[in-house]
Amino acid sequence: MGKIIGIDLGTTNSCVAIMDGTTARVLENAEGDRTTPSIIAYTQDGENSGWSAG
Repeated sequence: MGKIIGIDLGTTNSCVAIMDGTTARVLENAEGDRTTPSIIAYTQDGENSGWSAG
């Protein structure tokens, strides 16, 4: 069977989950959180997303 991935692109927060056997497991982001703020900032210094964009 192929890999099963679920992506929630929410208006406030986003998250990603995978099927680990018969159990869904939400993945942690680089900060160790299971959700990431759904925000992107475009500045003269570049692009930021998540907590660093807020």
